[in-house]
Amino acid sequence: MRVIPRRTGVPWPLNAAGLLLVGYLVTPFLFGLVGLDARGLVAALREAASAGAIMTSLETATLSTLLVIVLGVPLAYLLARGEFVGKAVLGALVYLPLVIPPLVGGVLLLAMYGPYAPVGRWLGDRGIQITDAWPGIVLAQMFVSAPYLVVAARVAFESVDPALEQVSYALGKPPLVTFFRVSLPLAWPGILAGVPLAWLRALGEFGATVMVAYHPYTLPVYLFVRFGARGVGAALPVAAILLAAGIAVLAVVQGVLRRSAGRIVP
Repeated sequence: MRVIPRRTGVPWPLNAAGLLLVGYLVTPFLFGLVGLDARGLVAALREAASAGAIMTSLETATLSTLLVIVLGVPLAYLLARGEFVGKAVLGALVYLPLVIPPLVGGVLLLAMYGPYAPVGRWLGDRGIQITDAWPGIVLAQMFVSAPYLVVAARVAFESVDPALEQVSYALGKPPLVTFFRVSLPLAWPGILAGVPLAWLRALGEFGATVMVAYHPYTLPVYLFVRFGARGVGAALPVAAILLAAGIAVLAVVQGVLRRSAGRIVP
């Protein structure tokens, strides 16, 4: 009988194509770093701080992420465990903010929450300002970041063995108690991996935010203002701040994923 040799490895054309894409993705970062200088970075940090952009971004991104967790985790559990007519449609709706341009999302939010829109006018009559205010920033950030958390949480809940929940029901525990004592703790590592991604997406949101709330400045809007007024050189330090935040968040996600894998695989 003829023995067919086993071949391993990736063919060189596939390696070349993959490395070409990696080079394309990495090269702009390298050129951006070359254009940076320490004094410009320090000056940008001071100006961003004086404009309130850093604190506004950190505070609104954190608040919007917390709201997405409170509302998104139950939605993810519903999509993972619920059986009802229209489930596929509901699951598809979660992806809508990912498939439309952020500027379109901003226009849609203005159509609902703008000063002359139905909800916006109703809230304005009661002294609650949405546009050009904190609530507008949070709404825009929630709109674009929610899918990241919901998708991660849904996958995490679907990975939990339903038999464990059935045992809890058999012991007389009601569904809500089972959710908090069984489902949520088991799915939490996977949910936690999606939280930093949602926070980072909220932090870096520009398109929807600039439509709904140009003021107060968030970091992406402040970057746009500096670019429009002074050019690429002035915008690079602010871009470096957002890049550093992205690298830190990705490191956190990788750490969470490694810890989760360590719990599953001894």
